[in-house]
Amino acid sequence: MPEPTSIAPAEGKLGILTPGMGAVATTFVAGVLAARKGFATPFGSLTQMAHIRLGKRTEKRNPMIKDFVPLAGLNDLEFGGWDPYSDDAYTSAMKAGVLDPRHVENIGEELRLIKPMHAVFSHDWVKNLDAVDHVKYETSYMTLAENLMEDIDRFRAEKQVDRLAMVWCGSTEAYRDIGAAHQDVDAFEAGLKSNDPTISPSQIYAYAALQMGVPFANGAPNITVDAPALVQLSKERGVPIAGKDFKTGQTLMKTMVAPGLKARMLGINGWFSTNILGNRDGAVLDDPDSFRSKEVSKLGVLDQILEPEVYPDLYGDIYHKVRINYYPPRGDDKEGWDNIDIFGWLGYPMQIKIDFLCKDSILAAPIVLDLALFMDLAARAGKSGIQEWLSFYFKSPQHAEGLYAENDLFIQLTKLKNNLRDMMGEDMITHLGTEYYEED
Repeated sequence: MPEPTSIAPAEGKLGILTPGMGAVATTFVAGVLAARKGFATPFGSLTQMAHIRLGKRTEKRNPMIKDFVPLAGLNDLEFGGWDPYSDDAYTSAMKAGVLDPRHVENIGEELRLIKPMHAVFSHDWVKNLDAVDHVKYETSYMTLAENLMEDIDRFRAEKQVDRLAMVWCGSTEAYRDIGAAHQDVDAFEAGLKSNDPTISPSQIYAYAALQMGVPFANGAPNITVDAPALVQLSKERGVPIAGKDFKTGQTLMKTMVAPGLKARMLGINGWFSTNILGNRDGAVLDDPDSFRSKEVSKLGVLDQILEPEVYPDLYGDIYHKVRINYYPPRGDDKEGWDNIDIFGWLGYPMQIKIDFLCKDSILAAPIVLDLALFMDLAARAGKSGIQEWLSFYFKSPQHAEGLYAENDLFIQLTKLKNNLRDMMGEDMITHLGTEYYEED
Protein backbone atom coordinates (compact mmCIF):
# COMPACT_ATOMS: atom_id res chain seq x y z
CA MET A 1 0.00 0.00 0.00
CA PRO A 2 1.15 3.58 -0.62
CA GLU A 3 2.06 5.82 2.29
CA PRO A 4 -0.89 8.00 3.35
CA THR A 5 -0.61 11.73 2.77
CA SER A 6 -0.23 13.91 5.84
CA ILE A 7 -3.53 15.80 6.03
CA ALA A 8 -4.25 18.46 8.62
CA PRO A 9 -7.52 17.77 10.45
CA ALA A 10 -10.71 19.59 9.46
CA GLU A 11 -10.94 21.42 12.76
CA GLY A 12 -13.00 24.55 13.23
CA LYS A 13 -15.11 26.30 10.63
CA LEU A 14 -14.77 26.40 6.85
CA GLY A 15 -15.95 29.56 5.13
CA ILE A 16 -17.24 29.16 1.57
CA LEU A 17 -17.13 32.33 -0.51
CA THR A 18 -18.98 32.61 -3.81
CA PRO A 19 -18.43 35.45 -6.27
CA GLY A 20 -22.02 35.53 -7.50
CA MET A 21 -24.98 35.03 -5.17
CA GLY A 22 -27.70 34.28 -7.70
CA ALA A 23 -29.62 31.09 -8.40
CA VAL A 24 -26.74 28.61 -8.12
CA ALA A 25 -25.17 30.02 -4.96
CA THR A 26 -28.44 30.54 -3.08
CA THR A 27 -29.70 27.07 -4.06
CA PHE A 28 -26.44 25.64 -2.73
CA VAL A 29 -26.59 27.58 0.54
CA ALA A 30 -30.29 26.88 1.08
CA GLY A 31 -29.72 23.19 0.45
CA VAL A 32 -26.92 22.94 2.98
CA LEU A 33 -28.96 24.82 5.60
CA ALA A 34 -31.96 22.59 4.96
CA ALA A 35 -29.86 19.42 5.10
CA ARG A 36 -28.25 20.27 8.40
CA LYS A 37 -31.66 21.04 9.90
CA GLY A 38 -32.95 17.68 8.69
CA PHE A 39 -35.43 19.21 6.21
CA ALA A 40 -33.79 17.73 3.12
CA THR A 41 -31.22 15.24 1.82
CA PRO A 42 -28.18 16.43 -0.19
CA PHE A 43 -28.83 14.29 -3.25
CA GLY A 44 -26.30 14.71 -6.06
CA SER A 45 -23.34 15.25 -3.73
CA LEU A 46 -20.52 12.69 -3.77
CA THR A 47 -19.11 14.04 -0.53
CA GLN A 48 -22.41 13.46 1.28
CA MET A 49 -24.00 10.48 -0.49
CA ALA A 50 -21.35 8.37 -2.25
CA HIS A 51 -19.45 5.31 -1.07
CA ILE A 52 -15.92 4.30 -2.08
CA ARG A 53 -14.70 0.73 -2.44
CA LEU A 54 -11.43 -0.11 -0.70
CA GLY A 55 -9.33 -3.19 -1.39
CA LYS A 56 -10.61 -6.40 -2.93
CA ARG A 57 -14.30 -7.03 -3.51
CA THR A 58 -14.10 -9.92 -1.05
CA GLU A 59 -13.05 -7.52 1.72
CA LYS A 60 -16.42 -5.76 1.52
CA ARG A 61 -15.00 -2.41 2.63
CA ASN A 62 -17.22 0.28 1.19
CA PRO A 63 -17.34 3.34 3.48
CA MET A 64 -18.97 6.62 2.63
CA ILE A 65 -16.50 9.14 1.22
CA LYS A 66 -17.27 11.58 4.05
CA ASP A 67 -16.31 8.89 6.57
CA PHE A 68 -13.18 7.85 4.65
CA VAL A 69 -11.46 11.21 4.11
CA PRO A 70 -11.39 14.05 6.67
CA LEU A 71 -13.86 16.51 5.16
CA ALA A 72 -15.43 19.53 6.80
CA GLY A 73 -18.93 18.74 8.08
CA LEU A 74 -22.06 20.58 7.00
CA ASN A 75 -22.48 21.98 10.49
CA ASP A 76 -19.05 23.64 10.25
CA LEU A 77 -19.75 25.73 7.13
CA GLU A 78 -20.19 29.49 6.93
CA PHE A 79 -21.33 31.29 3.78
CA GLY A 80 -20.53 34.60 2.15
CA GLY A 81 -19.96 36.14 -1.24
CA TRP A 82 -20.22 39.07 -3.61
CA ASP A 83 -22.93 40.08 -6.06
CA PRO A 84 -23.64 43.08 -8.30
CA TYR A 85 -27.18 43.10 -6.88
CA SER A 86 -27.77 44.00 -3.23
CA ASP A 87 -30.38 41.30 -2.48
CA ASP A 88 -29.69 39.13 0.55
CA ALA A 89 -29.65 35.35 0.06
CA TYR A 90 -33.33 34.99 0.98
CA THR A 91 -34.48 37.64 -1.50
CA SER A 92 -32.16 36.30 -4.20
CA ALA A 93 -33.40 32.74 -3.70
CA MET A 94 -37.03 33.84 -3.90
CA LYS A 95 -36.38 35.85 -7.07
CA ALA A 96 -34.49 32.94 -8.66
CA GLY A 97 -37.55 30.75 -8.22
CA VAL A 98 -35.58 27.50 -8.14
CA LEU A 99 -36.86 26.32 -4.77
CA ASP A 100 -40.42 26.10 -3.54
CA PRO A 101 -41.09 29.19 -1.37
CA ARG A 102 -42.13 26.89 1.49
CA HIS A 103 -38.66 25.35 1.50
CA VAL A 104 -37.01 28.76 1.48
CA GLU A 105 -39.19 29.99 4.36
CA ASN A 106 -38.03 27.11 6.56
CA ILE A 107 -34.53 28.57 6.51
CA GLY A 108 -35.49 32.16 5.74
CA GLU A 109 -34.12 33.61 8.95
CA GLU A 110 -30.61 32.30 8.24
CA LEU A 111 -30.73 33.25 4.56
CA ARG A 112 -31.66 36.85 5.37
CA LEU A 113 -28.44 37.17 7.41
CA ILE A 114 -26.29 36.34 4.36
CA LYS A 115 -25.79 39.63 2.58
CA PRO A 116 -23.51 40.06 -0.45
CA MET A 117 -20.41 42.19 -0.42
CA HIS A 118 -20.01 44.76 -3.20
CA ALA A 119 -18.92 43.02 -6.38
CA VAL A 120 -16.15 43.60 -8.88
CA PHE A 121 -18.19 43.94 -12.06
CA SER A 122 -17.85 45.32 -15.58
CA HIS A 123 -20.34 45.53 -18.42
CA ASP A 124 -17.39 45.07 -20.75
CA TRP A 125 -17.36 41.44 -19.63
CA VAL A 126 -21.04 40.80 -18.86
CA LYS A 127 -23.31 42.92 -21.04
CA ASN A 128 -26.80 41.63 -20.33
CA LEU A 129 -27.15 42.34 -16.63
CA ASP A 130 -29.07 45.58 -16.12
CA ALA A 131 -29.59 47.88 -13.15
CA VAL A 132 -26.72 46.50 -11.10
CA ASP A 133 -26.62 48.42 -7.82
CA HIS A 134 -23.91 46.84 -5.69
CA VAL A 135 -20.50 47.18 -7.30
CA LYS A 136 -17.07 48.49 -6.31
CA TYR A 137 -16.02 51.70 -8.05
CA GLU A 138 -12.28 51.83 -7.34
CA THR A 139 -10.40 52.97 -10.42
CA SER A 140 -7.43 50.59 -10.27
CA TYR A 141 -7.74 46.83 -10.80
CA MET A 142 -5.03 46.35 -8.20
CA THR A 143 -7.04 48.45 -5.75
CA LEU A 144 -10.07 46.27 -6.51
CA ALA A 145 -8.02 43.17 -5.75
CA GLU A 146 -6.79 44.67 -2.49
CA ASN A 147 -10.37 45.59 -1.62
CA LEU A 148 -11.41 41.96 -2.16
CA MET A 149 -8.58 40.84 0.12
CA GLU A 150 -9.93 43.18 2.80
CA ASP A 151 -13.38 41.63 2.31
CA ILE A 152 -11.87 38.16 2.79
CA ASP A 153 -10.10 39.24 5.97
CA ARG A 154 -13.27 40.87 7.31
CA PHE A 155 -15.36 37.78 6.59
CA ARG A 156 -12.75 35.55 8.23
CA ALA A 157 -12.82 37.66 11.39
CA GLU A 158 -16.59 38.21 11.58
CA LYS A 159 -17.47 34.54 11.01
CA GLN A 160 -14.45 33.27 12.98
CA VAL A 161 -13.60 30.73 10.30
CA ASP A 162 -10.38 28.75 10.36
CA ARG A 163 -10.15 28.07 6.61
CA LEU A 164 -11.70 29.36 3.38
CA ALA A 165 -12.55 28.12 -0.11
CA MET A 166 -13.82 30.21 -3.03
CA VAL A 167 -16.06 28.85 -5.80
CA TRP A 168 -16.98 31.11 -8.73
CA CYS A 169 -20.78 31.10 -9.11
CA GLY A 170 -20.97 34.31 -11.12
CA SER A 171 -21.94 34.95 -14.70
CA THR A 172 -20.18 33.80 -17.85
CA GLU A 173 -17.80 36.48 -19.04
CA ALA A 174 -17.18 37.50 -22.64
CA TYR A 175 -14.68 35.35 -24.48
CA ARG A 176 -11.17 36.76 -24.70
CA ASP A 177 -7.90 35.09 -25.62
CA ILE A 178 -5.06 35.00 -23.13
CA GLY A 179 -2.81 38.02 -23.62
CA ALA A 180 0.60 39.30 -22.62
CA ALA A 181 -0.64 40.26 -19.16
CA HIS A 182 -1.42 36.61 -18.40
CA GLN A 183 2.00 35.13 -19.08
CA ASP A 184 3.50 35.40 -15.60
CA VAL A 185 2.79 36.91 -12.19
CA ASP A 186 4.90 40.02 -12.74
CA ALA A 187 3.11 40.80 -16.01
CA PHE A 188 -0.27 40.14 -14.40
CA GLU A 189 0.42 42.45 -11.47
CA ALA A 190 1.63 45.14 -13.86
CA GLY A 191 -1.62 44.63 -15.77
CA LEU A 192 -3.64 45.06 -12.58
CA LYS A 193 -1.90 48.35 -11.89
CA SER A 194 -2.40 49.61 -15.46
CA ASN A 195 -6.01 48.33 -15.80
CA ASP A 196 -5.11 46.00 -18.65
CA PRO A 197 -8.38 45.44 -20.58
CA THR A 198 -7.63 41.71 -21.02
CA ILE A 199 -7.87 41.10 -17.25
CA SER A 200 -11.38 40.05 -16.30
CA PRO A 201 -13.28 40.53 -13.03
CA SER A 202 -13.10 36.77 -12.33
CA GLN A 203 -9.31 36.95 -12.56
CA ILE A 204 -9.24 39.79 -10.06
CA TYR A 205 -11.19 37.56 -7.65
CA ALA A 206 -8.84 34.64 -8.33
CA TYR A 207 -5.76 36.79 -7.76
CA ALA A 208 -7.15 38.07 -4.45
CA ALA A 209 -8.06 34.55 -3.32
CA LEU A 210 -4.67 33.07 -4.15
CA GLN A 211 -2.79 35.91 -2.50
CA MET A 212 -4.85 35.23 0.63
CA GLY A 213 -4.15 31.49 0.51
CA VAL A 214 -7.73 30.64 -0.45
CA PRO A 215 -8.33 27.69 -2.85
CA PHE A 216 -10.22 28.78 -5.98
CA ALA A 217 -12.54 26.70 -8.20
CA ASN A 218 -14.04 28.20 -11.36
CA GLY A 219 -17.65 27.24 -12.10
CA ALA A 220 -18.01 29.23 -15.34
CA PRO A 221 -16.34 28.90 -18.77
CA ASN A 222 -14.32 32.05 -18.16
CA ILE A 223 -10.57 32.03 -18.69
CA THR A 224 -9.84 32.63 -15.02
CA VAL A 225 -7.23 30.50 -13.27
CA ASP A 226 -6.32 28.64 -16.47
CA ALA A 227 -3.83 31.36 -17.40
CA PRO A 228 -0.07 30.89 -16.86
CA ALA A 229 0.19 33.79 -14.40
CA LEU A 230 -2.47 32.43 -12.05
CA VAL A 231 -1.22 28.85 -12.29
CA GLN A 232 2.21 30.18 -11.35
CA LEU A 233 0.74 32.19 -8.45
CA SER A 234 -1.17 29.17 -7.14
CA LYS A 235 2.08 27.18 -6.98
CA GLU A 236 4.06 30.01 -5.41
CA ARG A 237 1.41 30.55 -2.75
CA GLY A 238 0.83 26.79 -2.25
CA VAL A 239 -2.89 27.01 -3.07
CA PRO A 240 -5.08 24.54 -5.04
CA ILE A 241 -6.99 25.68 -8.13
CA ALA A 242 -9.51 23.90 -10.36
CA GLY A 243 -11.85 24.63 -13.26
CA LYS A 244 -13.72 25.24 -15.40
CA ASP A 245 -17.50 25.40 -15.98
CA PHE A 246 -19.81 23.24 -13.85
CA LYS A 247 -20.84 20.09 -15.69
CA THR A 248 -24.61 20.04 -15.21
CA GLY A 249 -27.12 19.50 -18.06
CA GLN A 250 -26.38 18.75 -21.67
CA THR A 251 -22.63 18.25 -21.30
CA LEU A 252 -23.24 15.87 -18.41
CA MET A 253 -25.32 13.76 -20.80
CA LYS A 254 -22.61 13.91 -23.48
CA THR A 255 -19.92 12.67 -21.10
CA MET A 256 -22.18 9.73 -20.21
CA VAL A 257 -23.43 8.80 -23.70
CA ALA A 258 -20.37 9.44 -25.88
CA PRO A 259 -18.09 7.03 -23.95
CA GLY A 260 -20.73 4.29 -24.36
CA LEU A 261 -20.99 4.81 -28.12
CA LYS A 262 -17.23 4.81 -28.45
CA ALA A 263 -16.90 1.69 -26.28
CA ARG A 264 -19.15 -0.18 -28.76
CA MET A 265 -17.33 1.32 -31.78
CA LEU A 266 -20.54 2.93 -33.05
CA GLY A 267 -19.92 5.81 -35.45
CA ILE A 268 -21.36 9.30 -35.24
CA ASN A 269 -22.18 11.50 -38.23
CA GLY A 270 -23.58 14.42 -36.28
CA TRP A 271 -24.53 15.64 -32.81
CA PHE A 272 -26.89 18.61 -32.63
CA SER A 273 -27.45 20.17 -29.21
CA THR A 274 -29.73 23.01 -28.25
CA ASN A 275 -30.80 24.44 -24.89
CA ILE A 276 -33.53 26.72 -23.69
CA LEU A 277 -32.94 28.50 -20.40
CA GLY A 278 -34.62 31.46 -18.75
CA ASN A 279 -32.62 32.34 -15.64
CA ARG A 280 -29.92 35.00 -15.18
CA ASP A 281 -27.40 32.69 -16.83
CA GLY A 282 -29.65 32.42 -19.88
CA ALA A 283 -29.91 36.19 -20.11
CA VAL A 284 -26.13 36.59 -19.90
CA LEU A 285 -25.57 33.92 -22.58
CA ASP A 286 -27.92 35.77 -24.92
CA ASP A 287 -24.93 38.02 -25.58
CA PRO A 288 -22.78 36.49 -28.38
CA ASP A 289 -19.49 37.27 -26.61
CA SER A 290 -20.56 35.45 -23.44
CA PHE A 291 -22.06 32.59 -25.47
CA ARG A 292 -18.71 32.16 -27.23
CA SER A 293 -17.09 31.33 -23.87
CA LYS A 294 -19.74 28.69 -23.24
CA GLU A 295 -19.52 27.34 -26.79
CA VAL A 296 -15.77 26.80 -26.56
CA SER A 297 -16.26 24.98 -23.25
CA LYS A 298 -19.00 22.70 -24.62
CA LEU A 299 -17.56 21.92 -28.06
CA GLY A 300 -14.28 20.44 -26.88
CA VAL A 301 -15.87 17.59 -24.92
CA LEU A 302 -16.78 15.27 -27.80
CA ASP A 303 -13.54 15.80 -29.67
CA GLN A 304 -11.47 14.59 -26.74
CA ILE A 305 -13.69 11.65 -25.82
CA LEU A 306 -14.14 10.34 -29.38
CA GLU A 307 -10.56 10.91 -30.62
CA PRO A 308 -11.40 11.47 -34.30
CA GLU A 309 -7.71 11.45 -35.23
CA VAL A 310 -7.46 7.89 -33.86
CA TYR A 311 -10.85 6.74 -35.21
CA PRO A 312 -11.31 8.69 -38.46
CA ASP A 313 -13.76 6.17 -39.94
CA LEU A 314 -16.04 6.52 -36.92
CA TYR A 315 -15.73 10.17 -35.93
CA GLY A 316 -13.54 11.94 -38.49
CA ASP A 317 -16.47 13.72 -40.17
CA ILE A 318 -18.70 14.36 -37.15
CA TYR A 319 -20.72 17.59 -37.32
CA HIS A 320 -21.14 19.03 -33.82
CA LYS A 321 -23.45 22.00 -33.30
CA VAL A 322 -24.28 23.70 -29.97
CA ARG A 323 -26.98 26.31 -29.38
CA ILE A 324 -28.26 28.06 -26.23
CA ASN A 325 -31.49 30.05 -26.44
CA TYR A 326 -32.69 32.50 -23.81
CA TYR A 327 -36.34 31.73 -23.09
CA PRO A 328 -37.59 33.60 -19.98
CA PRO A 329 -40.76 31.52 -19.32
CA ARG A 330 -38.62 28.53 -18.34
CA GLY A 331 -36.69 30.28 -15.60
CA ASP A 332 -34.21 27.83 -14.08
CA ASP A 333 -35.93 24.83 -15.71
CA LYS A 334 -33.51 24.16 -18.53
CA GLU A 335 -34.32 21.86 -21.44
CA GLY A 336 -31.45 20.29 -23.31
CA TRP A 337 -32.36 18.54 -26.56
CA ASP A 338 -29.88 16.37 -28.46
CA ASN A 339 -30.21 14.67 -31.82
CA ILE A 340 -27.41 12.15 -32.47
CA ASP A 341 -27.03 10.56 -35.90
CA ILE A 342 -25.11 7.33 -35.43
CA PHE A 343 -24.22 4.37 -37.61
CA GLY A 344 -23.41 0.75 -36.89
CA TRP A 345 -22.68 -2.55 -38.61
CA LEU A 346 -22.05 -2.07 -42.36
CA GLY A 347 -22.70 1.66 -41.96
CA TYR A 348 -26.47 1.40 -41.38
CA PRO A 349 -27.82 4.66 -39.89
CA MET A 350 -29.62 5.01 -36.55
CA GLN A 351 -30.62 7.90 -34.30
CA ILE A 352 -30.64 8.74 -30.62
CA LYS A 353 -32.74 11.61 -29.25
CA ILE A 354 -32.35 12.94 -25.72
CA ASP A 355 -34.70 15.44 -24.12
CA PHE A 356 -33.26 16.38 -20.73
CA LEU A 357 -35.64 18.55 -18.71
CA CYS A 358 -33.53 19.57 -15.78
CA LYS A 359 -33.15 22.25 -13.16
CA ASP A 360 -29.82 23.95 -13.75
CA SER A 361 -29.18 25.15 -10.21
CA ILE A 362 -30.39 21.89 -8.65
CA LEU A 363 -27.66 20.09 -10.61
CA ALA A 364 -25.03 22.76 -9.90
CA ALA A 365 -25.61 23.20 -6.14
CA PRO A 366 -24.07 19.87 -5.03
CA ILE A 367 -21.09 20.57 -7.30
CA VAL A 368 -20.41 23.79 -5.37
CA LEU A 369 -20.53 21.88 -2.09
CA ASP A 370 -18.26 19.06 -3.28
CA LEU A 371 -15.72 21.41 -4.83
CA ALA A 372 -15.50 23.53 -1.69
CA LEU A 373 -15.02 20.48 0.55
CA PHE A 374 -12.55 18.76 -1.77
CA MET A 375 -10.55 21.94 -2.39
CA ASP A 376 -10.31 22.43 1.37
CA LEU A 377 -9.15 18.81 1.69
CA ALA A 378 -6.52 19.38 -1.01
CA ALA A 379 -5.24 22.47 0.80
CA ARG A 380 -4.97 20.60 4.09
CA ALA A 381 -3.12 17.82 2.26
CA GLY A 382 -0.54 20.33 1.07
CA LYS A 383 -1.57 20.23 -2.59
CA SER A 384 -1.16 23.27 -4.81
CA GLY A 385 -1.67 24.23 -8.43
CA ILE A 386 -4.10 22.43 -10.76
CA GLN A 387 -6.26 19.73 -9.16
CA GLU A 388 -6.99 17.63 -12.23
CA TRP A 389 -8.53 14.89 -10.07
CA LEU A 390 -11.59 17.15 -9.75
CA SER A 391 -12.24 17.05 -13.53
CA PHE A 392 -15.42 15.08 -12.76
CA TYR A 393 -17.20 18.35 -11.98
CA PHE A 394 -16.21 20.42 -15.03
CA LYS A 395 -17.17 20.76 -18.69
CA SER A 396 -13.68 21.91 -19.63
CA PRO A 397 -11.31 20.46 -17.02
CA GLN A 398 -8.13 22.33 -16.29
CA HIS A 399 -4.96 20.34 -16.90
CA ALA A 400 -1.20 20.73 -17.02
CA GLU A 401 0.43 22.13 -20.14
CA GLY A 402 1.13 19.41 -22.70
CA LEU A 403 -1.71 17.17 -21.55
CA TYR A 404 -5.26 16.86 -22.85
CA ALA A 405 -8.35 17.16 -20.68
CA GLU A 406 -9.98 13.84 -19.82
CA ASN A 407 -13.74 14.27 -20.33
CA ASP A 408 -15.06 10.71 -20.02
CA LEU A 409 -17.23 10.90 -16.87
CA PHE A 410 -16.38 7.36 -15.80
CA ILE A 411 -12.63 7.83 -16.17
CA GLN A 412 -13.00 11.09 -14.24
CA LEU A 413 -14.80 9.32 -11.39
CA THR A 414 -12.12 6.63 -11.25
CA LYS A 415 -9.45 9.35 -11.16
CA LEU A 416 -11.24 11.17 -8.32
CA LYS A 417 -11.72 8.07 -6.18
CA ASN A 418 -8.18 6.79 -6.81
CA ASN A 419 -6.80 10.14 -5.69
CA LEU A 420 -8.78 9.83 -2.46
CA ARG A 421 -7.50 6.26 -1.98
CA ASP A 422 -3.93 7.44 -2.61
CA MET A 423 -4.28 10.27 -0.08
CA MET A 424 -5.39 7.81 2.57
CA GLY A 425 -2.75 5.15 1.82
CA GLU A 426 -5.10 2.67 0.13
CA ASP A 427 -4.33 0.71 -3.03
CA MET A 428 -5.65 1.92 -6.38
CA ILE A 429 -8.65 0.05 -7.79
CA THR A 430 -7.82 -1.05 -11.34
CA HIS A 431 -10.77 -3.44 -11.86
CA LEU A 432 -8.31 -5.92 -13.40
CA GLY A 433 -9.84 -8.75 -11.35
CA THR A 434 -7.23 -11.42 -12.08
CA GLU A 435 -6.29 -11.67 -8.41
CA TYR A 436 -9.52 -13.54 -7.69
CA TYR A 437 -8.60 -16.31 -10.14
CA GLU A 438 -4.91 -16.80 -9.42
CA GLU A 439 -3.80 -19.70 -7.23
CA ASP A 440 -2.15 -18.89 -3.94
